[in-house]
Amino acid sequence: MVTRLDQGEVEELPLRAAADFLLNECRMVLPGIQSLFGFQLIAVFSSGFSDKLTVPEQHSHLLAISLIAIAVALIMTPAALHRRAGSHVVSESMLRISSRMMLASLIPLALGTCIDFYLVARVLLDNAAVPVLAVGLLAIFVTLWFVLPRLLIKRQ
Repeated sequence: MVTRLDQGEVEELPLRAAADFLLNECRMVLPGIQSLFGFQLIAVFSSGFSDKLTVPEQHSHLLAISLIAIAVALIMTPAALHRRAGSHVVSESMLRISSRMMLASLIPLALGTCIDFYLVARVLLDNAAVPVLAVGLLAIFVTLWFVLPRLLIKRQ
């Protein structure tokens, strides 16, 4: 069924199509998260890591890596749920849980990215603006990933 709203057309998707969209969204996000995770792991083994970062900052980097690993686990869970249920079976509850997992993955992704952004900015700039920049980046993530979608849904 297609309904005309002020913002355009909205179409109800069959469960199978909705599952395909969800799994494709997860596939699109995963490579970026994995790349970030790889760079985080490599940083620890670079010669300047222990020279340029204090021990608490190194622990912050470990926290950031942990958050990104959690994001990877959350973003991969919908595919695992789909496989476990059988690749030919789709349910509303699986879609609801999978959608929540994908959204939940954005929280540790944003936090881990902002922590590492803070550390990189601290090494490069080493001034009082660094925390403000990191918090500003977090505000951008929150606005684009959580606030904007809510506003657009309310407008419909």
